[in-house]
Amino acid sequence: MTESKGEPYPSRLPAQQRIEGGVLLAAEPMTHRAQEAELLMKASRGDEAAFVVLYERHRTPVFRFACRLLGSAPLAEDITHDCFLSIMRKPDLFQPELASLRTYLCAAARNLAFKQLRRRGIETTVEEPPEPQPTGATPDPLQRVISGEMTEHVRQAVETLPPLQREAVILFEYHDMSLADVALVAQTDVGTIKSRLHRARQRLKRALAPWYESAAAGRPEETSHA
Repeated sequence: MTESKGEPYPSRLPAQQRIEGGVLLAAEPMTHRAQEAELLMKASRGDEAAFVVLYERHRTPVFRFACRLLGSAPLAEDITHDCFLSIMRKPDLFQPELASLRTYLCAAARNLAFKQLRRRGIETTVEEPPEPQPTGATPDPLQRVISGEMTEHVRQAVETLPPLQREAVILFEYHDMSLADVALVAQTDVGTIKSRLHRARQRLKRALAPWYESAAAGRPEETSHA
């Protein structure tokens, strides 16, 4: 897989072809996207009120996405700032017929975050690096442990996932994006995202085995918010 060097959009999955589970889904209504495109143009021309609306609407999810990818709040702040600065300078890069503004910003944040990971020597293009051998079968489901973000152990386990799997989990589990939107951000197809989520969940089951088994048995977990 190659990352986009210009626009953050993949050309393979336009929003008009949202497919999940073999079902063609209707794209997000254009009205909201068109309104955001108009606000963006106003903001790029110096309309402070329009900028504030967009910034307050999208800053937090973009920051959280970058922070979970990198495990660093200061770097996530820088990336969030750069994303908004870039879109203000080049508002025409946002194409509302392809994706929502939030999806666009997350795609831009993803590209910047992966650059940071590569500077650390972390491989961001390998689809499936070697995994540790499973130690045994674990019960299902994992959802209660993951979606609750109930412990520091969950955050640490997500941070140890390979970058391609990590971003899929973050966007799908924590940001409630559809598989199609996750694919847009990751610049790939829905089938690949499903595969990454499956492999990520297997890794998390092993990493979180004690808490996962407690959740499966219906016992309360220790809670600790980072």
